[in-house]
Amino acid sequence: MTVAGLIFSNIHDQSIPEMTRRRTMASIPFGCRYRLIDFALSNMVNSDITNVGVITHYNYQSLMDHIGTGKDWDLARRSGGIKILPPYVTAYENSAAGKLYENRLEALMGSVNFINRCGADYIVLSDCDVIMNIDLSAVVEEHVRSGAYITMVAKKVSASKSLFDKSVDVLGLGEENRITEITYSTPSRGSYYVNTNLMVISRADLQGIVADSISHGYKSFSRDIVAKQLKKKLIRAYCFDGFCACISSLENYFSTSMMLLQDDVRRDLFSNPERKIFTKIRNSAPTKYENSASVKNSMVADGCTIEGTVENSIIFRGVHVGKGTVVKNCILLQDTYVGSNVMLNCVIADKNVVIKDGRMLSGYDTMPFFIGKGVMV
Repeated sequence: MTVAGLIFSNIHDQSIPEMTRRRTMASIPFGCRYRLIDFALSNMVNSDITNVGVITHYNYQSLMDHIGTGKDWDLARRSGGIKILPPYVTAYENSAAGKLYENRLEALMGSVNFINRCGADYIVLSDCDVIMNIDLSAVVEEHVRSGAYITMVAKKVSASKSLFDKSVDVLGLGEENRITEITYSTPSRGSYYVNTNLMVISRADLQGIVADSISHGYKSFSRDIVAKQLKKKLIRAYCFDGFCACISSLENYFSTSMMLLQDDVRRDLFSNPERKIFTKIRNSAPTKYENSASVKNSMVADGCTIEGTVENSIIFRGVHVGKGTVVKNCILLQDTYVGSNVMLNCVIADKNVVIKDGRMLSGYDTMPFFIGKGVMV
């Protein structure tokens, strides 16, 4: 039995436009040194899925720079490995000249060559906006054992503490986790199961779905494919009980990132020796902490210089925090320069931001203050 992977890098770019103007959702930085695609890629590699296609749309230069040949994920191979799949504007019928895909089904139609030629028995489909560390080999085994048409990874969440967007697919489960219904509005109370958009399907069935979608002009994988087949075919849920969050807005990106400061969340994502999260290796110098520095409950990457106070914050590579500066509840992306005597609270600074001496900037937990890439304040 062989398994291939397909990763959608751009499906939900519109969810967080502040950070996807110059990059894909897949290449959004996360957790000091990672990109969002690292979780999807690592989940596949850790489950011996070494033939992976990454479906792109636009703005994927930073994604290509990050992935490179795939050697950091052990995917630089003569057979299989990682393949960047640019959009095929004439890959399916009924497409207007120059039209790029607008939904999951059209993305699959544009990747039909990879699907046909990968030679795998089963294909794992994954988005890039869901943060989790999951054993995909167990999902595939369960899918094969049950004989299901599609197996969808589901997460049980509470309405009061959900880390998923309100527009997520809500799954109704019956006996043996058979999916009996799909709704598109989240309950206001109680707990429910949501679709993580991570699923397993046989290659032959996926080829049939793509061909059927082309002939009928289907647009939505959830509504036109899954929902219409619930009573005809066995579609099951694999219930995942580990940490799982969806990056669906800037607020959600901020809150999910802040959860990394909790020991149990970090252990769930990064501490399993059999399921490491891999990323592009950079040989940076260790972070330099001056005598005036004070750091509490924060994640600090290498290559930084800390002269001021950092609390409850996530600091990426190459960040400079000046003397007398206080940084609280902030996310400072790579090569951000913060001058002296600056006060920052609930701020997200994209790459190469410069904040001059004496500035005072503040947002709030539910509305962080965002500074775009390369901006000087």
